[in-house]
Parts: sequence; structure tokens; C-alpha cells
Amino acid sequence: MFTVLTRQPCEQAGLKALYRTPTIIALVVLLVSIVVLVSITVIQIHKQEVLPPGLKYGIVLDAGSSRTTVYVYQWPAEKENNTGVVSQTFKCSVKGSGISSYGNNPQDVPKAFEDCMQKVKGQVPFHLHGSTPIHLGATAGMRLLRLQNETAANEVLESIQSYFKSQPFDFRGAQIISGQEEGVYGWITANYLMGNFLEKNLWHMWVHPHGVETTGALDLGGASTQISFVAGEKVDLNTSDIMQVSLYGYVYTLYTHSFQCYGQNEAEKKFLAMLLQNSPTKNHLTNPCYPRHYSINFTMGRVFDSLCTVDQRPESYNPSDIITFEGTGDPSLCKEKVASIFDFKACHDQETCSFDGVYQPKIKGPFVAFAGFYYTASALNLSGSFSLDTFNSSTWNFCSQNWSQLPLLLPKFDEVYARSYCFSANYIYHLFVNGYKFTEETWPQIHFEKEVGNSSIAWSLGYMLSLTNQIPAESPLIRLPIEPPVFVGTLAFFTAAALLCLAFLAYLCSASRKKRHSEHAFDHAVDSD
Repeated sequence: MFTVLTRQPCEQAGLKALYRTPTIIALVVLLVSIVVLVSITVIQIHKQEVLPPGLKYGIVLDAGSSRTTVYVYQWPAEKENNTGVVSQTFKCSVKGSGISSYGNNPQDVPKAFEDCMQKVKGQVPFHLHGSTPIHLGATAGMRLLRLQNETAANEVLESIQSYFKSQPFDFRGAQIISGQEEGVYGWITANYLMGNFLEKNLWHMWVHPHGVETTGALDLGGASTQISFVAGEKVDLNTSDIMQVSLYGYVYTLYTHSFQCYGQNEAEKKFLAMLLQNSPTKNHLTNPCYPRHYSINFTMGRVFDSLCTVDQRPESYNPSDIITFEGTGDPSLCKEKVASIFDFKACHDQETCSFDGVYQPKIKGPFVAFAGFYYTASALNLSGSFSLDTFNSSTWNFCSQNWSQLPLLLPKFDEVYARSYCFSANYIYHLFVNGYKFTEETWPQIHFEKEVGNSSIAWSLGYMLSLTNQIPAESPLIRLPIEPPVFVGTLAFFTAAALLCLAFLAYLCSASRKKRHSEHAFDHAVDSD
């Protein structure tokens, strides 16, 4: 008896179905995993969004001879051609006089800053306080104090440094800037605000404007005045007043000079000292630039306490002696007398000389006159551009007024400024016409302005622009369409799924081969029997 071994058809069909179902499932899962992996990778690479790294802030304190002003600036952190595109966001005037007046009590300087600094803290985002640089630049008032009493000047700066080191900002120091730096920074500010360095094109990209000429800058402070403009080709490159300035990828050859002791306050002291020198009486003088019916008492020290007037002190000088100045409101005599504070003869009629023997190339192009120049023109009810005749007639009318009429003429009346506007207007005439060589034809090219947009025309903005050349730019931020943890997790999951499917399919393939081999051996054995 023997038994015949054979496979039943139903058994073979069942085995095939058993292997076919997992294979189909594994293939589907593998295909889906590959599609998902490719899709999320393509999306993550090609759909990412590049974001600017936000804003940076900077604080500059303009410590002038008569007052201190705090400015807050901001600019895009990625910058533009290595110079930040800076804008003014806040301005605060510190109460009291300039820091140079604290020579005898330097410990009191920080108290004056406190009110403005509390406001500044609210203007800069809290999380950026530690990375926001703060600079204090002192100008002609401190330059004079340093020459007069270096120890006192250093003590004032040390007191300031001690205060700001306790503040949450990144204090970069308090320094006395040179007159040349003050002039250059003022020129940078004026041209930046007027769009002479950068402008936005149709694609909202910052570009250098084609064919735009720069604007000269005329700045008047309390102790010094500055003139700065791009010089022509025929200039004396050996003078220290010619310098190269690099901004936004362009280099400018700039003439700049600062006249110490020719600021508004110091120039008037020189004028009063000159009146005293030429007066037969030493305690009661007439002042043709003061309004009629106005008189004021000054101590000798008030006039001669400055290095600008020390050489004009009378032999019998007593700082506590009282001098009375009585106004006569004489426009013609005022104009004549004011000319004497300048030494025009030192130029010997040279065209390339302003006054006091100072080299100056021929002026060219438009100019902007700001700070004290603007405020004096505003007192004459003038602003912007106007003719020399208009300026002269407005000056004559103002200087002819009685003291009692000035409160009606001035929108904001302040005795200290009101009594001096007539002197200042005649001072501007001689400085611009006889000094800088403006003529009836070129005078209308001077624009008397206080600010452009919402930004003040002051050296501090130019200072901030220059400093941003030294502040490293931040890399742009990249916003990914899928958050990195989600992307990595999804990538890992579907990669693992694909690998498992491949391993499973490999196993099924191997098992199928073994089964076919065993079936072949079995069938061969049956056939042999």
C-alpha cells in the first residue's frame, strides 16, 4: 500500500493570497512614505521665507555749549552697503544749560539727565536695552572748558561716565568731538535727510540717486560755527580742512572748518567786549544791536570769563564789576560794529580765504543753514530760501523795533534770545557775505531749515550713521514653512516606515524564493517516486 502526496489547488491559492496582501500593503506604505519625504523636503527648501533681522537702536547725546539734547535712532539690523539706514524716533531736551557749565560742580550733571533717560527707556524695547549703544558727544563748550581747565573738563566727563555705566544701555563713552568732526557729521546729516545718499526705487530697494549733487552744511552753535561742502577739483589737498568721507559705498572729498569762538554766544561776548574796549566809560555803555528802551546789567566776568574774550580784558579787570548795556536799536551802526569781530583783512583779498586767514575753496551748490542760523531767520519771520535783499530788509525792520514790540513779533518770546536776534542777524550777514563769499546770486541757494521730515538737522544723526559702519550687521532670519522639530520628526517617521517596508518586502521576497525552492524539491521527489 502506498500514499500519493499532492498539493491541493485550494491550498496553493490560499498561500498566494496570504503573501499577496502584505506585499500590496508594504508597497503602498513605501510609496506613500517616499512621496511624503520628497514633498516635505521640497516644501522646506523652496518655500522658506527670508525675514529681515529686525531693528537696532542707538542713542546719542548732543552735549552742546548751551544745552544737551538726547536723540534715539533706529535702523534695520541687516544695514545697507555697510551703513545703517537710520531714522530719528525720539528727541528730548535736557533741562538746564550745557554740561560745560558744571565745571565747578560736576557731581550735579547726572541729575539733569534723569528725566530724559527715563523717557528713553520707554522708547527702546526692553529686551534690546543691553545691546543698544549710547554715546555722548560734547562740542565747543567742552572744547573751551578743556582748554581753560582740563581737570574740570575731565571731572565732568567722569561724572557722566559713572552715571551712564549704571544705566541698562551699552555705554560707549563720553567724548569731546573735534570741530572738524562736528562739521562732517552735520554735513552727513543734512545730505542723508535730503535723500542725497540713498533713495527707494520702484522695487522699494535702497539705491544711490543718479546725478544728485550734495548739499553744503552751515551749522551755528553757541561756541562755534561750522561750514562743510564737497570741494571742487581745484582744491589744496595739503590742508587739514580737506578730508575724504566714505558713505554707502561712495567717497566724497569734503571741505570742512570749525570756527572756535564764533558760535552765537561766544561771538556776542566778543562783540560786547569790543564795545567795552571802545567806550570812554567802563560801567555804562550803549549797544546799537539791543532794542531801544532795553537795558541789562552784566558782571565783567559774564563777558570776560571765556577764552574767547580773555585777550580783550581791560587792564583794571574785576570779574564782579557791573556793566550796564543800554540798547539804542540802530540797525546801521549795529551792522557796522558787528563786522569788527571778524578779521577780514587777514585774507588780503584772496578768493580762497574766508576770514582770520582761514583757507576756503570757492563755495558751490546748495547749502542748508540749521541750528542757530534757522532760529535767527525764524525770528525775522523767514524760513526756507529767500533773497539777500529780503534778509537785509527783515533785519533792518527787526533791529528798528522797541523792546516792548518784540513780544508781539516773536511767536515764542524769551528775553535772552530776543535781545540778541538783531546782533545774530548782522553776524550772519557778515559771516556769509564777507566771510564765506555768498553773493546776491548765490544767497538764494541757502535754505534755512530746522528739520527734514521728523528728523532734526543736527550733527548727532551723522554721528550715528558713521558709527553704524562699525556695528556688525546681523544675518537675515529664515522662516521655514514647517517648524524644525515637526520637520525632523516627520522625516524620521516616514524614513523609518520606508525602511521597514523595504525590509519587509525583502523578507517576503526571500521567503517566497525559499518556498518555491522547497516546492520544487518536493515535486521532484514525488515524480521520482
